[in-house]
Amino acid sequence: MSSVLVESTLSDDERRAKLYQGDLFVYAPKPATREFVEFSRALIRDAFGDLDPETAQYHMPVEDYAALLAELKPRFIHHPTCKELLPAILAEHGADPSKTYFDVPRLRTSTSDDYLTSGIAYAFHPHRDTWYSAPFCQLNWWMPIFDIVPENGLAFHPRYFSQPVRNGSRDYDYYEWNAKNRASAAKHIRSDTRKQPKPEEEVEIFPQTRVVAPSGGMLIFSAAQLHSSVPNNSGRTRFSMDFRTVHLDDVVNHVGAPNVDSECTGTTMRDYLRGTDLSRIDEETCLSYDTAPPREDAVLVFSHSTSA
Repeated sequence: MSSVLVESTLSDDERRAKLYQGDLFVYAPKPATREFVEFSRALIRDAFGDLDPETAQYHMPVEDYAALLAELKPRFIHHPTCKELLPAILAEHGADPSKTYFDVPRLRTSTSDDYLTSGIAYAFHPHRDTWYSAPFCQLNWWMPIFDIVPENGLAFHPRYFSQPVRNGSRDYDYYEWNAKNRASAAKHIRSDTRKQPKPEEEVEIFPQTRVVAPSGGMLIFSAAQLHSSVPNNSGRTRFSMDFRTVHLDDVVNHVGAPNVDSECTGTTMRDYLRGTDLSRIDEETCLSYDTAPPREDAVLVFSHSTSA
C-alpha cells in the first residue's frame, strides 16, 4: 500500500527512499513553482491568442489544434527560462542541485471528451515510465499549470507497485524510439500507430489514487509507479508540466525502486542535466544502464505470464 505524504518535512535522502518504496509526495505552491506557472501560462495564452486555452478545443478543428501544440510544446521544452527555473524548484523542495540532475520539462495536455487523445496529446494507458527505458532511480515531478479536478488529472494504481503486469516493454528500445518515432507525434491525430509498451493483460484500474493539487502544487512519484491519464470528461483541457530527476549517488550505486516487470533496452540517462551547471552524467555510467536490471521476482513473472 502506498501513502500520500502532504507537505512532508523529510530530507531529500529520506524522501527518495520512501519514493522508491511506492509512496507519493505532494507539496503546496511555492515561489518558484508559482513563477513557473506564470511563465507557462504566458506561453500558452500567447499561442492560443483570444481563445481560452482550457476551452479552445471547442472552437478549433482538431487538425489546427494539433498543429498549434506541435509548435507550442517544443518552444516550451527548449525555452531557456525553463532551465533557469527548474533548479530553483529543486532547491525549494530540499533537493541538492549539485547532485540532482533533471531533464527538460514537458508541457502536457489532456483534452476533454476524446477530442484529441493521440500523438501530440497522447492519453496514456496504465504504464510505468520504467517501461520506456527510464532508470529505476528516476523520480517524476508533476505540476498543474491551471487548476485541475479529479476528472482530468492522473490516476495511480498503487497495488501494482510490487505486482508485475505483463507488458510490451521487451520490444522497446529508447534509441530506436528517438530515431524513428518521437518526431512524428504531431502526425497522429485520429489514432496513434506508434508501437509503445502497453499492458498485455487486463489491469484493474480501481481502486486508484487521484491527487488533485492546485496549480503550482507539486506531485513527486517514482518512475516505477503504474499510472495513467484519467479519461477527461471535465469539459476543460488539462495543462500540466512534468520533468524527471535522478540523484547522482543513487545513479552511481544503482539504487532505486524494484524492477518487477520491465524488460526494455537503452536508457534515458544521457538526458539529465545537473542543477548547478547543466553538465551531463559521464558516459561510462550511462552505459551501465543500457539494459534494465534483472527483475526481482522473475519466478513470479514467469508463472504469471504462462497462466494467461
